[in-house]
Amino acid sequence: MASTQSDVHNVQQQLSSEDQTYAAAHLNETDETRENAVAEIRRWVDENGDLIPRIDEFLILRFLRVCKFNLEKTKTRMQNYYNQRSHLSEWYMNKDPHQPELRELLDLGIFLPLRKPDSQGRLVIIVHGTRHDPRRHKISDIFKIGVMLTEMATKNYIATSIYGCSVFLDVSNPTMRHAIQLRPHLIMNLVQTWQNCYPIRIHSINIINAPDYVDVVLRIFRSFMTEKMKNRVHVYTHRTIQNCFKDIPTDILPVELGGTGETLRELTEYWKKIINENRDWLLDEENDKDSLK
Repeated sequence: MASTQSDVHNVQQQLSSEDQTYAAAHLNETDETRENAVAEIRRWVDENGDLIPRIDEFLILRFLRVCKFNLEKTKTRMQNYYNQRSHLSEWYMNKDPHQPELRELLDLGIFLPLRKPDSQGRLVIIVHGTRHDPRRHKISDIFKIGVMLTEMATKNYIATSIYGCSVFLDVSNPTMRHAIQLRPHLIMNLVQTWQNCYPIRIHSINIINAPDYVDVVLRIFRSFMTEKMKNRVHVYTHRTIQNCFKDIPTDILPVELGGTGETLRELTEYWKKIINENRDWLLDEENDKDSLK
């Protein structure tokens, strides 16, 4: 799956002039900086084959955009990413959607990107953080579903690499078993992923339908966050939830969340279909990038 510079050109062809103007203004990206930076990171990857496995040009570009084309920050984030993939292989490997445990989680619709961006171009991701059964479902498999669907959504909506995403985490009706699953070391690794590893810009994490005691768990999350990330976390109870979707056009917001778009079940079936149709791509992507020793 290793690609060439022409693949970056093909990616650019899918972007509008507005997307490219935004990237220049907010990410320090121009044709010249992009070409030079991708070439420099490619050289660095080739020189550090023992640390970084094969990587395609679009993934390099995603890292560069997250780091606003700062080369040293890009190298550090890539190292963090592949170190995490090596140390937490249960989160990233074995992503065959035909596995019964993954098929069950896909059917629950625990992780649902919307099919169109919000008014600021951001990918919108709805996460049902308490829909699974903690006695049956492992957190590692839930995270794996998140990786699969984020990769597919980014593949389908290239501009995610420019505008980033907004996450809406629904924590309706949590149980003590849900809380027990979120052990401090797991929380630390999740926060590390958002802040320092994964090649996507998270603009906001919106916790919706939050119970009154959510601050107990949030205090642990915030203890691992930078000030910048802390400022991007917003909490909405069921009484204030109507205030959190202001940037999402009504016609793409699911019906259950007050919009006029698809139902959550229709969205779930759509992504199940996309994941299954792209099973070979997911497995090839895994084999190509995850052959870590």
